[in-house]
Amino acid sequence: MTDDAANKPPRERRNRVLKGASIITGVNNSEISVTVRNQNSGGAELRVPADARVPERFLLYIPVDGIGYRSVVRWRRNDRVGVQFEGTEPKPSWHYG
Repeated sequence: MTDDAANKPPRERRNRVLKGASIITGVNNSEISVTVRNQNSGGAELRVPADARVPERFLLYIPVDGIGYRSVVRWRRNDRVGVQFEGTEPKPSWHYG
């Protein structure tokens, strides 16, 4: 084990969930509908449409939480994307959900 690995806190386990959500991009407030597969306070795994162009940074709005999570992509595999949360924002005022 490296010194870096020994000094890192254990990763928080992500709870399995099944929530509808929207990736909101800065381009004309466009949205991509996604499913949150698992989530913890630090991030989430998303299932995205195969043809979706997911930017590196975006706002992930989860209506049942009533929160927008500022997110950064950490990994991508087929139709799955892992994101890290960098903070929260209130529900976008123009969003219908």
